[in-house]
Amino acid sequence: MNAPQRQLSDPVRYVKGVGPAREVLLGRLGITSAEDLLFYFPRRYEDRRNVTPLASLRAGEPASALARVVALERRRTARKNLSIVTALLTDGKAMAKAVWFNRPGIERLLQSGVLVALYGRVEVRGGAVQFTNPEYEVLDEAEENAPAIVPVYPTTAGLAQKPLRRVIRTALDEFLPLLDDHLPDDIARRLALPELRRSVTELHFPTGREEWRTARRRLAFDEFFLLQTGLAMRRHRAGAAAATAPSLKRGALVDAYLERYLPFTLTGDQKKVTEEIFADMAGTIPMNRLLQGDVGSGKTVVAVLALLAALDGGHQGAFLAPTEILAKQHYDRIQPVFEALGVPCVLLVGSLPQKEKRAVHEGLESGAVSVAIGTHALLSEEVSFARLGLAIVDEQHRFGVLQKRAFRSKGESPHVLVMTATPIPRTLTLTVFGDLSVSVLSELPPGRKEVRTTALSPKKLPSLLAFLKERMEAGERVFWICPLIEESETMDLAAATARYEDLAKTFPAFGVGLLHGRMVAAEKDRVMGEFQSGHLSLLVSTSVVEVGVDVPQATVMVVEDATRFGLSQLHQLRGRVGRGDRESHCVLLASPTTPEARERVKAFCSTSSGFLIAEADLKLRGPGEVCGVRQSGITDFRVADLIRDRELLDIARREGFALVERDPDLASEPLLRARLFASLGRSLSLVETA
Repeated sequence: MNAPQRQLSDPVRYVKGVGPAREVLLGRLGITSAEDLLFYFPRRYEDRRNVTPLASLRAGEPASALARVVALERRRTARKNLSIVTALLTDGKAMAKAVWFNRPGIERLLQSGVLVALYGRVEVRGGAVQFTNPEYEVLDEAEENAPAIVPVYPTTAGLAQKPLRRVIRTALDEFLPLLDDHLPDDIARRLALPELRRSVTELHFPTGREEWRTARRRLAFDEFFLLQTGLAMRRHRAGAAAATAPSLKRGALVDAYLERYLPFTLTGDQKKVTEEIFADMAGTIPMNRLLQGDVGSGKTVVAVLALLAALDGGHQGAFLAPTEILAKQHYDRIQPVFEALGVPCVLLVGSLPQKEKRAVHEGLESGAVSVAIGTHALLSEEVSFARLGLAIVDEQHRFGVLQKRAFRSKGESPHVLVMTATPIPRTLTLTVFGDLSVSVLSELPPGRKEVRTTALSPKKLPSLLAFLKERMEAGERVFWICPLIEESETMDLAAATARYEDLAKTFPAFGVGLLHGRMVAAEKDRVMGEFQSGHLSLLVSTSVVEVGVDVPQATVMVVEDATRFGLSQLHQLRGRVGRGDRESHCVLLASPTTPEARERVKAFCSTSSGFLIAEADLKLRGPGEVCGVRQSGITDFRVADLIRDRELLDIARREGFALVERDPDLASEPLLRARLFASLGRSLSLVETA
């Protein structure tokens, strides 16, 4: 009887050397198939051809070394549950130590006389050079004089580097011949990319630096190219499947607003973006556009013009916001303009009395109401529009895919504009939002002053309080942001309730208010109203005020425990001040204890550009954190790096979109099509078609 033919999708247990126990360990690493092993790449390499002699180790730097264990000692400290293992090492010419904390069982492996490879940070303690908590690997005697570039993989407890290497090498021998090269030949030739099997092998077991770099470039390109080709297919299919959208051309309402009711001249960016939106809406293919606008760049004005264009075209418009505070703020700004233009505009939020909700529902369904501004209440099944032509989603990252889809379904193929005040690095825009048309507002309106940003140690609190007193005496208002609502027994962070009580006692002559997400809507509205009117001079809050809240008299933003916030979130908080004509300040109360935290504070204080801050945030926190998504395949790359491979991403996008334009279903590239649907079909909501 013939043995079954092997496939890349075979469970990992079919790879020689993987038994039941090791299959479980590999599963913890996300490795379930033979193919997963092929693409489970090292996180770094040890070049044992050029290790550091123990005599040349330098404190403060990571280093690799080969040495023998001379002696080993385990001891316990007075501190509960802390054990220390110290190994005395020699390379025949010098001595050093290696120290591990709470590593049970290590003494069974590192017995006197064994040869070990070590990698880790070097320190000097008590005049002696030592590795602290280094990675290590016990070597065979045959390996002592067999220098090589050795891969080091992410691993898990119970699975050492050496057996993992053996299993991966076996998988390469047994299954790599089954791996088809899906990259079109003309692209591979034009970009001088090596073939796939050779690149996979080289990334696991490099033969040299240049060979590794070439292989890495091929595999990074593959990841970008598959994603961009998938995004291109998704955009093409959406356009082909969509019903005809209403052609909405600007007219009398847009002209009247620009001529009579707009109190300032549009910036160059606003004019450019508005024309892009008008051009989309005048067509019969549904607009699907992302509008990125830095804090204070004037997105709301662009949204108003888009809504008026929809009304000029004889259709309704809807404006969806993530919170009642923001929805009411938009309504308060927009409704007077629409009223002056004779346009019926309503607010629909969850706290609205049932009788008023029913009246709004009836007005939208009959067409008597032209514009609705609201929260998730707009998504209710009870809400229907007579002829919805434009759906606008503000702070789009606060809504899920299904919510946005439900909003779009309120009309017959309406035009859609999604907006965000969180600047997104260009590389992320091309990955997460690569199938959308993108407009960017980066130019601030004339007269907007830059907010002065400083970092203060909590020890400087008395001088900060004196400064706040001066500002409030001058009639200005202050935000004070805390990361928690109530004090926590497990986290040493500022709590808004405790800080509110302290500041209320410190400033008895001024109104001090408290705002946080657990308060009911009516209480939030009351507090915000008192702060906006000036009844309160200082508002203690959590990051609930992060987005959209507009109080022109607020000139100081204090962020306590600032290192607990991401850079983009800090930028949004800073954007709550500097909205009037007075000089404004943002003060970070922070005691950064790590190099990363210090770098984040430094980066934030050095620029007011949201896009530069977003780039810094991407470097420090990664793509999933920055744009609030964790989509497998969209932001998770095994090889590609969104920071250093930007140029490669641009090339992959051009190639992928050009290919789909020529061959929308990839009929001429069956291997590419199969690979794309297997790896990203679910992530990109692509469905196989005949």
